[in-house]
Amino acid sequence: MTRKDGLLALLVVVVWGLNFVVIKVGLHGMPPLLLAGLRFLFVAFPALFFVPRPRVPLPLLLGYALTISFGQFAFLFCAINFGMPAGLASLVLQAQAFFTIILGAFVFGERLQRKQLVGISLAVFGVLVLIETSMTGQHVQLLGFMLTLGAALCWACGNIFNKKIMLHPSKTGVMSLVVWSALIPIGPFMLSSWVFEGPHLMAQSLIHINLTTVLSLAYLSFVASIIGYGIWGSLLGRYETWRVAPLSLLVPVVGLASAALLLDETLTAMQLVGALLIMAGLLINVFGLKIPGFRRAVKG
Repeated sequence: MTRKDGLLALLVVVVWGLNFVVIKVGLHGMPPLLLAGLRFLFVAFPALFFVPRPRVPLPLLLGYALTISFGQFAFLFCAINFGMPAGLASLVLQAQAFFTIILGAFVFGERLQRKQLVGISLAVFGVLVLIETSMTGQHVQLLGFMLTLGAALCWACGNIFNKKIMLHPSKTGVMSLVVWSALIPIGPFMLSSWVFEGPHLMAQSLIHINLTTVLSLAYLSFVASIIGYGIWGSLLGRYETWRVAPLSLLVPVVGLASAALLLDETLTAMQLVGALLIMAGLLINVFGLKIPGFRRAVKG
């Protein structure tokens, strides 16, 4: 990977890591389901007038959009709104990797490797530690944590639909899929906001929208979605997957650091233990025990 492309990859990692802080800031002026709906509205428009429609079966496109877009972000935005720390959310959401592995085994008959079993076991133990720490606090914290796991599961389901789309004979570009699939969850988000948040709160949020919320929406839709996925997709198209994909492990690192710096979020000792276990599980899942420097450290 060239230095320029390496810097672009790191830029995307930073953009996606800051995404969680921006979500929390945006939720100060707007309810979660409405905020998420507007995010996808601005992802779809006006971009769909310039991006070709993906030539994939409608059921696959619907499945992808309703899981990775509607389900994931409905759960995630509500989780952060209900008290889930933004930094911790960026890490727990990475449980999608393990959900994807398990779903892939059932749907595609993929065999689990030893490193994946070890990684999943470590991550599950880390999740249990985080659940235990959440249960000792307020109920709303546990609710936010479980909603974040729900978001991770929806992301994993979306990954399965994404693989089916990529296996389809017609070639589909990343931006085509991102932009046109964003059109589908707008209706469910607005309907959900109307039912659960109420038309009065929706109207007041739109009438009294402030600059901070507008900037948050601009970041979430244009920077994190269109620019972020555009750069990431182009990198995946030019390089082997193993060169690009592992860099996403830095997203929760940026998420935790930015939340600590910008939102003054801190982790308790037990939460830190749980976070480290999940991160270790992610690293083992990607690299096995061939993590750079790992064997040298073991051999002493």
